[in-house]
Amino acid sequence: MKVSYKITAVLVLAVSAFIVVYTGLSFKSMYRDDVIVPGPSVKEVKMLSDYFEGLKGTAGDTEVYVLEGEEPGGTLLFLGGTHPNEPAGFMTAVLFIENAVVEKGRIIVIPQADKSGFTANDPQEASPQRYSFTTAGGSKRTFRYGARATNPLDQWPDPDIYVNPSDQTLSGSETRNLNRCYPGRPDGTLTEKIAYGIMEAIRKENALVSIDLHEASPEYPVINAMVAHEKSIDLASIAVLELELEDIKIRLEKSPPTFYGLSHRSWGDYSDTWPILMETANPSQGRLRSKTNEALVLTGKDPWYVKAQKLGKLYVPFDENGHPIEERVGRHSSSVQAVIRAMEYFFPPEQTIMVSEVPGFNELMANGMGSYLNEPAE
Repeated sequence: MKVSYKITAVLVLAVSAFIVVYTGLSFKSMYRDDVIVPGPSVKEVKMLSDYFEGLKGTAGDTEVYVLEGEEPGGTLLFLGGTHPNEPAGFMTAVLFIENAVVEKGRIIVIPQADKSGFTANDPQEASPQRYSFTTAGGSKRTFRYGARATNPLDQWPDPDIYVNPSDQTLSGSETRNLNRCYPGRPDGTLTEKIAYGIMEAIRKENALVSIDLHEASPEYPVINAMVAHEKSIDLASIAVLELELEDIKIRLEKSPPTFYGLSHRSWGDYSDTWPILMETANPSQGRLRSKTNEALVLTGKDPWYVKAQKLGKLYVPFDENGHPIEERVGRHSSSVQAVIRAMEYFFPPEQTIMVSEVPGFNELMANGMGSYLNEPAE
């Protein structure tokens, strides 16, 4: 009997050790930076701390890619990764960085706006830690699927009630939500410092237009949409009309004047830029979803959302084809390019932008995301 107990104890100890080692390695892997391979128009890679020194050496400091053409022009800035568990925004940023040929003006891209959030998953959500694509050359490119908010290891504890820089009272957990913290505080929490750094980048780079890329659940009312500040509502209207002509259905929403703390509101209130926020439909963000795994992130197929559509519970069409990441990135890519073209109606010629070689909706749906990712250096 004693021998049996000893064997059981050894087995339990071995299993426990395996779990500890596996968990530790998995945790460590979330701190391995995603590889981005700069394309032909990347002239400089800065850090957000170059705009606000208070971020230097923190988990909130992040890369800022400057894509510049030979001919002078205007500047557009856009973000991915405000919420790192919304991969289409991040992957659209990667798409531009690796493919865009800027002929005129500048496009400034911050692919991982809340870089701390890429080092964690949301607790109790059973989310995948990463997702992968195969490039045209056969290489595997893997990226992290992070959390909605700043890693609590980098900012803790959450208050019971969060009063953001615009004096709006929110749930305490929103203190780590970058898109509730604008215009930021130079002496605030890490997330507020990130928000302040992004505001400084917008101001110091004189960005005429700034775009924040997001995803949302199919049951969220503002979906497959642009949300525009009153400064930029006419600009967004022209872009939406162009997208409709391309058979890309998209809604236009005006930023509520008291919706403080969000990019599409605060960027316009605290700088000269014209802000726009964009949303795509992603079932891995929703509360009605089934198993949350890499397949759901990439294919956007979910039988529970098909049922929800039949019950009339969704704000976006949903069938067995789902909403794959190519569709979601394609919508964002085509929308950003439509905004760039629409700038010609509102800014003088010396402030416009010309860009090519960025695949849009149709190209991504036809060829897949992996076809437009560069081969990593050996």
